Amino acid sequence: MDSSREKLKHASKTSNQMLIGLHIGNGYGSQQGAWRMPGVDPKSYTSYDARVKQAQAAERGKFQFIFLPDGPGAFLTDIENEAPSFNLDVMLTLAAVARETKRIGLVATGSTTFNEPFNLARQFKALDVMSHGRAGWNAVTSSGDAVAANYGRNIPSSEERYGRAHEVIPLIQALWGSWGKDAWVHDQESGQFAKRDQILPVNVKGKYVDSRGPLYIPPSEQGQPIIFHAGGSPNAHELAGRFANAVIGAAFTIEDARAQRNAFREAAKRYGRNPDEIKYIPGLMTTIAKDRRTALDRRIKLTERLFPQRVAYLQQMLGIRLDLNSLNEPLSKEQLDAARPSPFDPRSAHALKIAKEGWSLRDIIAHGVIDYHPVIVVPGIEAADHMQAWFEAGAADGFWVSADVDEDGIDAFVDEVVPILQERGLFHQDYEGKTLREHLGAPDQYGTDPRVSTQGKGTMEE
Repeated sequence: MDSSREKLKHASKTSNQMLIGLHIGNGYGSQQGAWRMPGVDPKSYTSYDARVKQAQAAERGKFQFIFLPDGPGAFLTDIENEAPSFNLDVMLTLAAVARETKRIGLVATGSTTFNEPFNLARQFKALDVMSHGRAGWNAVTSSGDAVAANYGRNIPSSEERYGRAHEVIPLIQALWGSWGKDAWVHDQESGQFAKRDQILPVNVKGKYVDSRGPLYIPPSEQGQPIIFHAGGSPNAHELAGRFANAVIGAAFTIEDARAQRNAFREAAKRYGRNPDEIKYIPGLMTTIAKDRRTALDRRIKLTERLFPQRVAYLQQMLGIRLDLNSLNEPLSKEQLDAARPSPFDPRSAHALKIAKEGWSLRDIIAHGVIDYHPVIVVPGIEAADHMQAWFEAGAADGFWVSADVDEDGIDAFVDEVVPILQERGLFHQDYEGKTLREHLGAPDQYGTDPRVSTQGKGTMEE
C-alpha cells in the first residue's frame, strides 16, 4: 500500500487535465432515430464487432474509459419504433472489447439491488484480470417497478436499497482482496501454484448480504476494479463519498455541476478520504458538425418523429401555449414576454435563452433543450469551449460523452474536439499508464479501504 504522500500524488495526477469517457448504450447513438440514419447498420444492436469498433474509436481519441449503463431488462423506449436503450449484456460486451483494445478503461453498471455480491465480485475481477487492469464497476441501486418485476420482486425502499449497497460494496472489495497480492507463485519447478495461507475466507455477514469467500482470482495489474457511482441524491453523495473514485453525473448548469462536485468531495472528506480521490464526471450529448445549421438539421432528421411530444413538454417548461403548426416560425414577442422558466425543470432557463435568440420552434427543439444532459449542437471548437468553461469553473473533472449517432459521431468528436482540447493543454496527448487506476489518478487499493470499511452505514461483521 502506498504512503499517504504517494496517494495524494497519484490522486492529484489528473487534476490539471480533464477526463473523457464514452457512453455506449444500444450501439446506435444517444438519439432516437439513430438506427435509421444513412450508413448505420440497422442490425448493429446485436453486433459485438460494432461495439469493438466504437471502443477503438474512443481509444484512438485517448479517452480514459468507455461506460456501459444497464437497466436489467427494462424497456425504456418504444420497442415498436426504437431499439432498447442498453447493450445485450454489459459484461459480455466489455469482454469482447477487452480483447481488441489495449489502454482504454472498461466501465459497466452492475446493480447492488438484484445481484448477489459473489457473482458481481467474480465477474468484475475476471474482467479486470483479462483486460490487464482496466475494469471499473459502476455500483448503483436499481429503481423502478419494471426492473423489479423481472426478478419477481417489488422494488425495495430507498433505505433498504442503499443499506444493502453500503454492505455489498465492501463485501465485494473484501472478496477481491481475499486472494493475497503475493499469493500466486505458479512455480513449475517446485510444483507450488499458490500460497494457501494467503488465500483466505472473508466470512462477512451483514443485515442484507453475506459471503464466506474466498474469491479464487488473483489481482490484476491495478489490483482490483475501480468503483464508480451514478447519481446525484444525498444517498448517492454518501455512497460515492465512501467508496467511489469516479461519479457518472448529470447536471445542466455550471452552478449545479459545481454544487454536485462539491457535495461528493465533502462526502469523501467525511469518510476520511482526500477529496481529490473522487472525480465528478457529468454527461454531455454531442452533435458535431461544420456549423450549427448543419448540426441542427442533422438532429431534426434524427428526432422529428418526437416533435409533437417535445413541443407539448416545452409548453410546460416555458408556461406558454405553442402551436405544432408553427414549427418553422420563431416564438412571437408576446410568447417570449409571457414565458416563464419552470422552477421544477433545470433545463427551462436554457430553453428560454435559445428561444430568445430567434430560432424557429423546430430549431429550439433541435438544440436538445429537452434532452437529459447538456447538448452540444455546434462545430468542434464550440464544444471545446463549453468543456473548458465547465472544467475551469470547478464544475467537472471531465465528461462522459454521448454521440448522437455512434457510427460517425464518435469519430467526429475525436477528430474535431479532442485535438483542440489537447492544443489547449486541457486533455492528455497520450496514455501515460496502462490501467484505469492510472488513467484516473486513483490511489492504490486492494481489498477494502481501511479508512472507511468500519465507518458509517451497514452492520457488517467479520
